[in-house]
Amino acid sequence: MENEKNLATKYQPLEVEQGRYQKWVDDQRFAPSGDPEAKPYSIVIPPPNVTGKLHLGHAWDTTLQDIIIRQKRMQGYDTLWLPGMDHAGIATQAKVEAKLAEEGVSRYDLGREKFIDKTWEWKEEYAGHIREQWAKLGISVDYSRERFTLDDGLSDAVRKVFVALYEKGLIYRGEYIINWDPKAKTALSDIEVIHKDVEGAFYHMRYPLADGSGYVEIATTRPETMLGDTAVAVHPDDERYQNLIGKKVVLPLVEKEIPIVADHYVDQEFGTGVVKITPAHDPNDFEVGNRHNLPRVNVMDATGKMNELAGKYAGMDRFVARKAIVKDLEEAGYLVKIDKMVHSVGHSERTGVVVEPRLSTQWFVKMAPLAKQAIDNQKTDQSVTFYPERFNQTFLTWMENVHDWVISRQLWWGHQIPAWYHKETGEMYVGMEAPSDSENWEQDPDVLDTWFSSALWPFSTMGWPDTEAEDYKRYFPTSTLVTGYDIIFFWVSRMIFQSLEFTEERPFENVLIHGLIRDEQGRKMSKSLGNGIDPMEVIEQYGADALRWFLSTGSSPGQDVRFSYDKMDAAWNFINKIWNASRFVLMNIEGFTYEDISLEGHKTVADRWILTRLNETIERVTDLSEKFEFGEMGRYLYNFIWDDFCDWYIEMSKEILYGEDEQQKQMTRSILVYVLDSSLRLLHPIMPFVTEAIWEKIPHTGDSIVVASYPVVNSQYTDEKSARGMEVLMELIRSVRNIRAEVNTPLSKPITLLIKTKDQTVEDFLKENTAYVERFCNPETLVIRQQVEAPELSMSAVITGAEIFLPLEDLINLEEEIARLEKELEKWTQEVERVQKKLANERFVANAPDAVVEGERAKETDYLEKQQAVKERIATLKK
Repeated sequence: MENEKNLATKYQPLEVEQGRYQKWVDDQRFAPSGDPEAKPYSIVIPPPNVTGKLHLGHAWDTTLQDIIIRQKRMQGYDTLWLPGMDHAGIATQAKVEAKLAEEGVSRYDLGREKFIDKTWEWKEEYAGHIREQWAKLGISVDYSRERFTLDDGLSDAVRKVFVALYEKGLIYRGEYIINWDPKAKTALSDIEVIHKDVEGAFYHMRYPLADGSGYVEIATTRPETMLGDTAVAVHPDDERYQNLIGKKVVLPLVEKEIPIVADHYVDQEFGTGVVKITPAHDPNDFEVGNRHNLPRVNVMDATGKMNELAGKYAGMDRFVARKAIVKDLEEAGYLVKIDKMVHSVGHSERTGVVVEPRLSTQWFVKMAPLAKQAIDNQKTDQSVTFYPERFNQTFLTWMENVHDWVISRQLWWGHQIPAWYHKETGEMYVGMEAPSDSENWEQDPDVLDTWFSSALWPFSTMGWPDTEAEDYKRYFPTSTLVTGYDIIFFWVSRMIFQSLEFTEERPFENVLIHGLIRDEQGRKMSKSLGNGIDPMEVIEQYGADALRWFLSTGSSPGQDVRFSYDKMDAAWNFINKIWNASRFVLMNIEGFTYEDISLEGHKTVADRWILTRLNETIERVTDLSEKFEFGEMGRYLYNFIWDDFCDWYIEMSKEILYGEDEQQKQMTRSILVYVLDSSLRLLHPIMPFVTEAIWEKIPHTGDSIVVASYPVVNSQYTDEKSARGMEVLMELIRSVRNIRAEVNTPLSKPITLLIKTKDQTVEDFLKENTAYVERFCNPETLVIRQQVEAPELSMSAVITGAEIFLPLEDLINLEEEIARLEKELEKWTQEVERVQKKLANERFVANAPDAVVEGERAKETDYLEKQQAVKERIATLKK
């Protein structure tokens, strides 16, 4: 057995992590077990975009998944964590075009095929970066199953879904107002539009009546669109304008007559109650135009410039044209006033430019029946369970209010729409492959929205549409999806309705929703603020395990987490504590083998207590992990390892290890190894590298902690009586240490310690364990009995089952001691009030488990005893 020399004196994360991940991959530790008796558990990774390097949010997302899959693997499940990446149409094309622009080349110079070749080169380069980062983080995915959204198999699935939805009448082609990105020159869905408050204005202008009898006043925030007005509208019940309905106005600057129509869309309470109608440039006006058979006049081109229908403004950028039109309106006497205002304006999520509502022929998914199916499924036992539960309502609300989904994008990078148009007749054909006489047909140049293929990810990656594919049969539906709350609408909802439509099953059983990573001030990390943190730089400084510990334990499900280097320091310190504790164990088990480990025989109270606490920790940690409460799980592990194991048990073990009883030494060594081994296994899903590095050095069976079994409660080692006794002992030691600190008496200076016990049980227990009292309290005189005369000038403390007194005549100030005791009395009075208030709550007593209620009653008794003892002590000192 290797000894402690193999653990460096200080935890050096980069040395610990070096080469370890590649060995796991080479040894195929992350592949499914293939055990037909094991229950399958599967996760598909939310595929990162091949647009750049991963950020802290990705690191968080993948860390949570890795914790889940590593734990399930250790628990004996047949686990599959499937990796992959997304082609990310708009985002990737924009990056490649920007790179080409630096070389003075546009995609049109290259042509479609060569541009796509260039984009594939980009994909290969950035996919390599992503894999390097995955390796640094230690994520245990099965690379043999890695997928990409433009893989042949996934492309087959996309075409099949498109054709099937088209044949069912759920995909259609039509002319509608859509969100248009003039920079990327493509349509956007509603959820790819970010609304921001910007400074703008209401421009009030007069439209003269054609008969010369006056004018109507309208207001708009977008005067450049007035060139495309084809009517003005009033509410049919608005008494002010009854005589104008059916008349005409002259469109200023254009000098064209347009009708006045009546429509319930108009809000007669807002403004003047008269609105301009521009069917080609506003979604509401489009609907009004349909109702009144109005022409649609589109006055802008795909780049956001005014087109030939804009007359003298043709060729101007839309915002330049706005200024020119306002100036001309003013000079011609049509402009009434300009009211400055702040309003919400849609911006492209990808390029940041102001989105233009634009009349366009696009492909759409009819959402109503698909949404209904998803909503109805949430009422069945096959529903998707959201963690936290509140996100179920977020999902339902969006589904209940969903619009038809525009799925075509005017891009080259992506899944080209499987529709062809006959070059002569214009006939349209939709199918899996091009028509047989393909030379006479031209394929639709548009590609599908990235989310269309991502929506199929949980089942297309498993081999669907081949329903006999081994992975599809074994691992679909998947078990858990982990993702941020910002893409519930984009992705989660779409996976659910597409999966129900095409596989008749939910895509996953659980969805764990996490928040966003923010900076120390609570701000979202962004390039503009310059507050982004590169996870690889954090790993270089602190190691992957420390970053993973911080990310997994920093918040509860659904909540944001704030990154700070102080928290990273704390994470590193915790791992260093584990490292040092492990070095201590290794130094004291030289020559000790796995066969030497035995927990049968006499155990000290500390032995029985630490085994009890270990069982409690295993039970609690396992339960919390099932609920994805990783923050609480981490807190429990931290308290057990740092406080119970390192600060108490290891210190108490020295009493035995430095003694003469060889039999007892053997037991202590066994327990040290057993508890360290279990702790490492509990920690492994969160901290894979350091736990493997230490585990290799301690006596164990098996090749790697990655596939070692996860700890389970061993009830024969639970001893509640010893655990309670140990709590008394620790409370005693803490109280003596606190008193020593208050009067500046170091542990090296012997003291007189008088312990007045409540009953014979406590007295016997403390007498049996005087070795610990002597080691940790250093008394030159120790008295333990039920009848103790407390010296007047002494420091005292009340603990469960006893009072302690330290006669310190030459060091004590009577008034200060009374003040300290009064403060302690206040503390116990508050505890009594708190617990009594809880027990007076009928709902708590009726609904809480019996054990919890009994626990509170026991606390009440304990606190009352302590309160009374302190009162009596104060009274004695005041005599």
